[in-house]
Amino acid sequence: MRKEIQINVDDANVLLRKLILFSSNFDTFLFLNSNSTAFKDKLPFNYINYDYIVAIDKISYSVSTENSLNSLRKYTNINDWIFLHLSYDLKNEIYNLNSKNPDFIGFPIYYVFQPLWIIICRKGTLSILYPNKTSKSEALNFIKKINNVQIEEYKSFIVGEDILSLNKYSYLRTASQIKQNIQRGDIYEMNYCVEFKKDNISINPYKTYMELIKYSPSPFSAFYRLNDKYLISASPERFLCKNNNILISQPIKGTTPRGKNENDDYDLKNYLKNSVKEISENIMITDLVRNDLSVCAEYGSVRVDELCGVYTFPHVHQMISTISCQLRPSINFVDIIKNTFPMGSMTGAPKKRAIQLIDQYEDFKRGLFSGSVGYITPEKNFDLNVIIRSILYNDSLRHLSIPAGSAITSKSNIDKEYNEILLKARALSKVLISKE
Repeated sequence: MRKEIQINVDDANVLLRKLILFSSNFDTFLFLNSNSTAFKDKLPFNYINYDYIVAIDKISYSVSTENSLNSLRKYTNINDWIFLHLSYDLKNEIYNLNSKNPDFIGFPIYYVFQPLWIIICRKGTLSILYPNKTSKSEALNFIKKINNVQIEEYKSFIVGEDILSLNKYSYLRTASQIKQNIQRGDIYEMNYCVEFKKDNISINPYKTYMELIKYSPSPFSAFYRLNDKYLISASPERFLCKNNNILISQPIKGTTPRGKNENDDYDLKNYLKNSVKEISENIMITDLVRNDLSVCAEYGSVRVDELCGVYTFPHVHQMISTISCQLRPSINFVDIIKNTFPMGSMTGAPKKRAIQLIDQYEDFKRGLFSGSVGYITPEKNFDLNVIIRSILYNDSLRHLSIPAGSAITSKSNIDKEYNEILLKARALSKVLISKE
């Protein structure tokens, strides 16, 4: 159990910056930021549950072993808040697969930790949750340290636009081969990703994240440190959310860029709403998610609450569907993960065959990209994002990675898919380029 102190926030933006800077000094922390003020009344119902949550330091932890799912099952029985990441490559254990592609970031298959400090901000009220054995005076002193943080002024720094270099011929050739798989009936859809990367580079992860949420605020943004490895994410997508016996998934499939003006924006949004290709892409993944949830659900309880809703983000319009079910009483967190992970929006359909082809056609190991970060409450409710629109960085290896992808279907125009990947990567790379 934990004790709690609540305080009112005078300037939420200043406190947020202090918290991020303060947290980034710890070897383990996870900052989940909904950027709620940027999306008020502009996203699906109940899309945002908090302003932000931060988990700082750790009391205990568990890291992946040879049998990750059993280890994860044991640890998630802890009667406390726990925070975690799930790497995309957990799919190897779920589907009995192997991945031979290189990984230069190095996040473990999973990492789950019981934080020492948890801070939750909702509508201007800050809740500080701390262990029973910690005194109130220690908690107050902790809050004082945060308030005393001196906010750093910062400027962007040069990484270089060459990070966006992508061999178009190579991309079009591979995408055409994937379309041949689709035409042969191997799969209906596959999310094909490429990696933009840079070696021998040093960045300041705190400054990078602050630039990212200013330039590209998103409802499932995350800033995560695990020793020398960092996730700097502007994810717009929820993977799974459990609230009592209701499980919700909200896959994103279907993208178009923002317009140069209001009229362009209106036309592009209407294009997305009526695009046969984008709608079919979303419906295929919605069907896959319905099937995934049905394994965990009470009979007949799976429903599509919204199909192909179009929503606006800073740089793109996106198509979001919401699928929900009532969970069977015996189903626990790991059972749900085994039946739903990796998320269909980042794999394809049918899922296992799409995953096999992803390993065949991609030349990098996704690692944390296409995985998830989030939290589990003491009541065993949870909320997990989809790790997309993200910068991954290994400080020891000085390696930076920006993976990006799009869905290939039989109706795909692969030139447009190429441009979509560049659009997504550009929104991230801009925060790494000097504005001086």
